[in-house]
Order: sequence, then C-alpha cells, then structure tokens
Amino acid sequence: MKKHEQKVAIITGASRGIGEAIARRLAMEGASVALLARSDTFHLVQDIQEAGGSALGVSCDLKAPCSILSALNEVITQYGRCDILINNAGIYPRVPFENITFDMWRDVFAVNVDAPFLLCKAVLPHMKASRCGRIVNITSNALWLTLQDMSHYMASKMALIGLTRALSTELAEYGITVNSVAPGLVRTKSTEQFTTEDVFQSVAASQPLQQTISPEDIAGTVSFLVSGDAAYITGQNIVVDGGIVRY
Repeated sequence: MKKHEQKVAIITGASRGIGEAIARRLAMEGASVALLARSDTFHLVQDIQEAGGSALGVSCDLKAPCSILSALNEVITQYGRCDILINNAGIYPRVPFENITFDMWRDVFAVNVDAPFLLCKAVLPHMKASRCGRIVNITSNALWLTLQDMSHYMASKMALIGLTRALSTELAEYGITVNSVAPGLVRTKSTEQFTTEDVFQSVAASQPLQQTISPEDIAGTVSFLVSGDAAYITGQNIVVDGGIVRY
C-alpha cells in the first residue's frame, strides 16, 4: 500500500512551482489530489492520470470566498472527503513599506492568510467526521532574515504561523495535526522572474548545505508531515532552507 493511498489532498497554488511538486509527490504516493489554482492545471492533471494517479483540476480565485467554497464543494462532490489540506498559494510583491497601499496590503493578506483561514474552516467538518486530518501551511524563512521591501509578505506569513499554532491546539482532539513548512529561496519559474543567477548562487553559498533548494525538496517534507509517521508532530514550523535559520 502506498503511503497516502485512499487519502484525498487539496493543494492550493498547484499549477506550478512548489504546489505542483507537492501535487506530483502526493499523487505518486497514492493520494487523490485536487489542484486549486487560477491558472490551467490541465497538463498536470493529465500527467498524473497517465502515471496511474487520480487528479482533479479546480479553478479557484483565492481572493473570493465564494470561489473557495465552490471549489471545496467540487472536490467533495468528486471524492466525498478531504484528508489533507496544503495551503501553498502565496503572493510576494516586493514594495518598500512607504509605497505599500492598503489595497496592496489587503491583497497579500487575502491570498496568504484569509484563503487558508477559509479553507481550514471548509475542510474541518470533513476531517472531524473521519477523526483524522493533516493541514500544512507554507510559510517562509524570510521571517528570520533581514530582507527589505517585504513588510506585507512577512506580516502575512507570521500570521499564518500564528494560525498554525492556534489550530494545532484546537483541532488536536479530532486527530487533526496542523504544521507549517518554511522554505528558503526555492528555484521556481516564479522566483526566477525576479532573482538573478548570482543571487541563487550567493544564497546557496551562505547555506551549510550549499545547493539551491528545489520544489521537490519542499514536497518531501510536506509528504512526511501528512503521513502517519508524523502523527505526533503538530504546531511546528519546519524550516527547509539548507540550514540558514535555526531557532
């Protein structure tokens, strides 16, 4: 039996990068994966299905509560349950604090904090019914670094860690674990748009493990946290950054 067989996983921001890697990893390990994203997931769904897995692509605007609820209903209609929730989607526009408008602030919080809140609320009845569940929120190691122009992003990710810790206490009685994973600089198509090769190399050189982090590195940690092997790990923020941050 595969590690995640007979489990249904919802993954946000699943069309590319870390979300795509998590979807591929969980599907390979037997989970049925629901891919929530604004952009098209057709080719990813096709790849997973051709490899013998089960995948459902669901169009979802994480800034719209009605879209989130509609997406959840579509997943439940298709699979009848939800065992794993991965709140991966996030936005990180780099803007100096004095130039951040309230609308910019709210946009970042809508995707990075409000959407995980709404999805946790939506899946809770289903996880309670099965007396088991795994929730993993993707945060960032940026909270412990001296990066500039990311005040709204850092504030949102710290809020997500707070939600993780609070929910781990409240949901423990239902057999639900809640953890977060804080990646370092991961090479994705998105990060490559604003990160030069010199920066990737410089960050890797500053890590005790001197290799650029891949989306698959994050997917492996997530797979462990949603497995039975991590049944007694909850309320934790696991940093995956090659050893830069230690706390």
